[in-house]
Amino acid sequence: MTAKWTRRLFRHLCTLPSAVKKHFCYGAIQRIEAAIATSEQQHLGEIRFAVEARLPLSALLAKKTAKHRALEVFSSLKVWDTEHNNGVLIYLLLADHDFQILADRGIHQHVESQGWEHISRHMEHMFKQGKFEAGVIEGISKISEHLIQHYPAQGENKNELPDAPVVL
Repeated sequence: MTAKWTRRLFRHLCTLPSAVKKHFCYGAIQRIEAAIATSEQQHLGEIRFAVEARLPLSALLAKKTAKHRALEVFSSLKVWDTEHNNGVLIYLLLADHDFQILADRGIHQHVESQGWEHISRHMEHMFKQGKFEAGVIEGISKISEHLIQHYPAQGENKNELPDAPVVL
C-alpha cells in the first residue's frame, strides 16, 4: 500500500455518515431541493444533487475515484434518462474533498468541458470556505443559466426526475 492510498483509506474510515448532516442539515437539504425546483421551472433540463460521506469499503478496495462513483450514481439516479438528454448531476464525496459535475450528452455538447470547469471553480471556492450549501446552490444557479439558454421552458414542462437531494 502506498502512503497516499493509506491516507485515503483512513479518511474514509474516519468520515462518519453524520458528516453529511454537519454540512447539510435538514434545512439546507430543503433549500437545495427548492433551488432545483425553482430552476427547473425555467428550463426543460433536470438537475440532481447527491452527497456521500464516504465510499463503501469495497469501492475503496477497488480503488474507485469520486468520478467513478459519480458515474455510478449518474446511472442509478437515471440522470441520463431524460427526454432531451439534458440531465446534470452534482455529486459530492466528502471524505475525498471532491465533487463532480456530470452532464448528459444533450447539454454537454453545448456547455463542453470548459463550461463545467468554470462552474466547478466557483463551487470549489465556496467549498474551501466551508460554504457547502452555498456552493451547491451556486452550482445549481450556474448550471441553470446554461439549461435556460439551450433548453428554455416551453409548453408543458414536466418534472422527469425528483428534485430532492440524495444522501447516499
